[in-house]
Amino acid sequence: MPRDTLTTDDLLFVAFNGRVIAVDRLDGTEVWRWKAQASGAGTAVPILLPDGDRIFVCCSGYTWALDPLDGRVLWHQPFKGEGMGIPSLATMRGVAGSSVAAAASAAAASRTQATT
Repeated sequence: MPRDTLTTDDLLFVAFNGRVIAVDRLDGTEVWRWKAQASGAGTAVPILLPDGDRIFVCCSGYTWALDPLDGRVLWHQPFKGEGMGIPSLATMRGVAGSSVAAAASAAAASRTQATT
């Protein structure tokens, strides 16, 4: 049963196949779902950086800032001409998310090397 009021402390963010899904960390209920609207993002692994009042998502050479409570896009940056590569996200506030992003980047690189 969904709770009436959720905070960012109540959420778990799951990312795969160009999507981010927020679920209630206590019971697994889906709170919101977001899909990257970018070329090639359908099978890409999004890199996440939770940063207080927003969650940054990097996928297929694009970066978005999402509202962590409802998944609404706050801004979008396509970084035109920069290519795709393996992203790394960091802010001075997002210390905890940096290790998560690094681990996800390493996993994505490993999968890419295994298929080539």
